[in-house]
Amino acid sequence: TDAAVTRVRTIREKEGWNSRWLRLGVRGGGGSGFSYVMDFVDAPEDTDKRFTFGEDVNVCVDRKSYLFLNGVEVDFESSLTMQRFVFKNPQAETTCSCGSSFSV
Repeated sequence: TDAAVTRVRTIREKEGWNSRWLRLGVRGGGGSGFSYVMDFVDAPEDTDKRFTFGEDVNVCVDRKSYLFLNGVEVDFESSLTMQRFVFKNPQAETTCSCGSSFSV
């Protein structure tokens, strides 16, 4: 979403990582079976799926994670008590209450 793109830009600028890629992935674990992971990397791997959002936010996803992330929407929510990225995954059958893990 636009809110997620804006937040990624803010993080990159604050850390001086303007040329870094955002890596999204899925790992085993978490309350519901799989957990979402996010990290900044210097460059994608040769086999990664690659996307660009908002003209300057480059995202890479490894092929295994892409099976679980295809169609996912990443949003960013901010309130007085919390700031977080939220994954809206149409493939998820269940999610944990915090939204950071899921099962299919």
